[in-house]
Amino acid sequence: MTKEYQIEENLIKQLKELKYVHRPDIVDRKTLEQNFKSKFEALNRVRLSESEFLRLREEIIEPDVFAASKKLREKQYFQREDGTPLHYTLVNIKDWCKNDYEVVSQLRINTENSHQRYDIILLINGLPVVQIELKKLDVSHRKAMQQIVDYKNDPGNGYTNTLMCYMQLFI
Repeated sequence: MTKEYQIEENLIKQLKELKYVHRPDIVDRKTLEQNFKSKFEALNRVRLSESEFLRLREEIIEPDVFAASKKLREKQYFQREDGTPLHYTLVNIKDWCKNDYEVVSQLRINTENSHQRYDIILLINGLPVVQIELKKLDVSHRKAMQQIVDYKNDPGNGYTNTLMCYMQLFI
């Protein structure tokens, strides 16, 4: 019988063949946010101070999945500390191949009320957009779906108050 970690390794291998970059160094909220900051700066050709990034992060975290989805597709505005405007995007919609595609495994997002670990997360420009819940073949698909629902319904979960708010697809 195939174990869950073997399924995970095989999936990561397939994603790497599709040019996803495996990021075993992204393990928690802090490293996820650091990665997003560097991807954001590269995509928008800008350098943000730490206080600007913290303010930007607070502005882009959106508890409503539809509003978050809209932010993924549209140009946004941010005022820099010196008063200059920054028009930015989170995803390059016009030239999608210029986005960075990464795969993360066993990501932990700990908030005040939850301590969840996600099997596989796909990132676009550092933003988590796809969650893949893996189960052994002898485990019901319903169990995987229920785990996603339980994570989503957990009070204080990361889907409403972290970059996980950009999650668009659950597999």
